[in-house]
Amino acid sequence: MEQTLKNLEAQALKDLEKVTSMPELETLELQYLGRKDGSVTNIMKSLKDLPASQKPIIGPLANKTKTIIEYAFENKRKSFEEADLTKQLSKEFFDTTIPSKIREIGHIHPLSQVQEEVERIFSQMGFSIMDGPEVESEYYNFESLNVPKDHPARDMQDTFFIQEKDDPKHGRMVLRTQTSPVQVRTMEKYGAPLRVIVPGRTFRYEATDASHDTTFYQVEGLLIDKDISLAHLKGIMKEFLSRLFGKDVVVRFRPGYFPFVEPGLELDFSCLLCDGKGCRVCKHSGWVEFMGAGMVHENVLKAGGVDSKIYQGWAFGFGLTRLVMMKYKIDDIRLLLGGDLRFNKQF
Repeated sequence: MEQTLKNLEAQALKDLEKVTSMPELETLELQYLGRKDGSVTNIMKSLKDLPASQKPIIGPLANKTKTIIEYAFENKRKSFEEADLTKQLSKEFFDTTIPSKIREIGHIHPLSQVQEEVERIFSQMGFSIMDGPEVESEYYNFESLNVPKDHPARDMQDTFFIQEKDDPKHGRMVLRTQTSPVQVRTMEKYGAPLRVIVPGRTFRYEATDASHDTTFYQVEGLLIDKDISLAHLKGIMKEFLSRLFGKDVVVRFRPGYFPFVEPGLELDFSCLLCDGKGCRVCKHSGWVEFMGAGMVHENVLKAGGVDSKIYQGWAFGFGLTRLVMMKYKIDDIRLLLGGDLRFNKQF
């Protein structure tokens, strides 16, 4: 068997030297490596009939012979392909000095860029990224957040309603006016403790101008645990804004009212254009209004199934769209969703 393998290898290599075309090569390859009647294939099939004492010797030798023959055929095929390519190029004129075609690469939208950066920073601080439906029920959008049907705060959020039948508990369907509904949905699903942010698109029936649009993006934040205070919120927001803008940012609290937090507050940060000295952008106050926040109201914790006697926490919400405008000094909100490529290509 050993001599048979040596003879087969020598004959295959000799036959390959005589091949002058691709059709001849394919015919010869079937003769030696064909799956049904190839010479090498038949020998490999016969290995199972060898005595057990010869298998450890003949088996590796047969595999080596097969590999050598396959490699030889592959090299012959490559030589024919290279010869064909050379022949084709010699017939065709090819100017190597012609510049190649430049394929235009798309741009990530500034909203997406900043959202990814916000998610990265909060993820590094241990927050999970959550998402929720954009078509929401009145219950999750308002009532679970301590805003009942007769509450005057509903007048602050003009709403797009979906024409569907009222649900006894959840009421009508609306395009969500804020990302806050995901607070209750997350508490219902995961309980406490938790630490999440919710970036997403929101909708309000507003007159469109340079600073208002019917569609805009928000980022909601929620931290629920034992012994949580507003000091934790202040530290996290200072760290977040400093990382986002790449420089030390000072933050401050002001009293504010929001139905789903108690106490409520507004958070401002030092103006980055004038370093807090006062300019036209910050109205010469040295501060830029950024977001609303506060300790989560007991009724919201109850709606999420969290025991307010054991857990407490805070929530915040800021406009991602407004943050993008501040970061890139964009003076008209309509540019962000206008679809003008001249605008998008700048980022």
